Amino acid sequence: MKKTLVLGASLNPGRYSNIAINRLVKYGHPVEAVGLKTGEVAGVTIATEKEHFEDIDTVTLYLNPKRQVEYYDYIVSLKPKRVVFNPGTENPEFYEILKKNNIAFEVACTLVLLGTNQY
Repeated sequence: MKKTLVLGASLNPGRYSNIAINRLVKYGHPVEAVGLKTGEVAGVTIATEKEHFEDIDTVTLYLNPKRQVEYYDYIVSLKPKRVVFNPGTENPEFYEILKKNNIAFEVACTLVLLGTNQY
């Protein structure tokens, strides 16, 4: 199982980040979450600060490119194996930073990856 950080987590059940948390938990992946509001989704507490989580395999992004900038150093500091850029989060500037830090990235949909056993 791949420990995943959902960045841009939302308490709103209609948001894709919320659906992703639910689906990741359902598939048995350990999940951490950071968002604007604290709360809980599928037993996962959403933090509002850039907490240093250990052993993150995947960071899945639900932030637009402008909002990602303040998280560049944070994400790199977590040393994830990969970052998933969900639809609407594509960011060539950040791709270059990840490449320089030997962090893999995918432009994909976490929900599709899970649903097709490619996660």
